[in-house]
Amino acid sequence: MNRKKKINETLKKKQKKQNAKLHRSNKPRYISKAERAKMAAEGAEQQPAEDQAAESQTETPVAPSAEQAAD
Repeated sequence: MNRKKKINETLKKKQKKQNAKLHRSNKPRYISKAERAKMAAEGAEQQPAEDQAAESQTETPVAPSAEQAAD
């Protein structure tokens, strides 16, 4: 009986390991505090450049279309 039990235990262990490999966690990768600070600094540097680009696009005047001028 012990031989059968031991064989079943090893087979169950193998099956459990294979099943665990198939179902990876959806948990996001850990980002250290230093990495987060570095990413925030990079984002802050890019933010002013994007703001300037957005301001230059909104300042361009738009000519009225022919339909609006006819009304």
